[in-house]
Amino acid sequence: MNLQQLRYMNEIVRCGLNISDAANALYTSQPGVSKQIKLLEEELGIDIFVRNGKRIVAITDPGKAVLEIAQRVLHETENLKQVGQEFRTQDSGSLTVATTHTQARYALPNVVKEFTKSYPGVKLGLHQGSPTQIAEQVLSGEVDIGIATESLALYDELITLPCYEWHHCVVVPPKHPLLLEKRLTLKKLAQYSIITYDFAFTGRNKINQAFKESGIEPNIALTAIDADVIKTYVELGLGVGIVAQMAFIPDRDRHLRMIDAGHLFQPSTTRIAIRKNQYLRGFGYHFIELFAPHLTRDVVSAALHLTT
Repeated sequence: MNLQQLRYMNEIVRCGLNISDAANALYTSQPGVSKQIKLLEEELGIDIFVRNGKRIVAITDPGKAVLEIAQRVLHETENLKQVGQEFRTQDSGSLTVATTHTQARYALPNVVKEFTKSYPGVKLGLHQGSPTQIAEQVLSGEVDIGIATESLALYDELITLPCYEWHHCVVVPPKHPLLLEKRLTLKKLAQYSIITYDFAFTGRNKINQAFKESGIEPNIALTAIDADVIKTYVELGLGVGIVAQMAFIPDRDRHLRMIDAGHLFQPSTTRIAIRKNQYLRGFGYHFIELFAPHLTRDVVSAALHLTT
């Protein structure tokens, strides 16, 4: 048994049980992959995969158990490499962060600027996606850190830590009737077409929950994953917008007005997500602390069950 066989098995599963695709991803031949998998099965005395002729069509129950262990082994192997890099080249390497558009556009710029200034030898990558996509990228090891809202906490395989709370606000064109309201209500808001986030993004569940609990049916006219898109359509007069309050910047959004909606919708919590038992390099801890100062290396290490 060797690590190469475990990698081949894992890649076959990752490629949807397609051996050809797995071989291409591993820069090797299909017969070579098949041979190594058969050798592994013979050594373990079980069938890892269900076959129909030369095609793999499913993974067996014992194969699922083997895969789970293999993925842990491969994960720890990657951790060993990270340890070596940490002590060999402390200020160089790569850090990849997956996050939503709102965080990347409004919360991260100063963090990225400070980080790249402190670690010019570290290649920083930013991936954007939905909270579900972010969680999957962290779990697969494609990225080191994920940043999104509460939904990250739904994944037991991840360590998630709260960074900060934020509220929604309503954005409208100048002279809009809602600006005359002393205290905005859901009933008044529901009288207008609403433009807000797609269901999977930026605390949308908090918006839905508030209207549902009040027994009010909102007129959601348009949804988007990007606050800038929402604001653009509000400027065009297509409705009123509900966005994260951090997404309204008075100096830039001069053609819009903001109405506080903190009393209408429950606050949302932005969270950091890391794989359990991940070895995080020193500059990774520093990035997290730049984003959320209360998440020091000691705090994050304790959550990961690592020693500093």
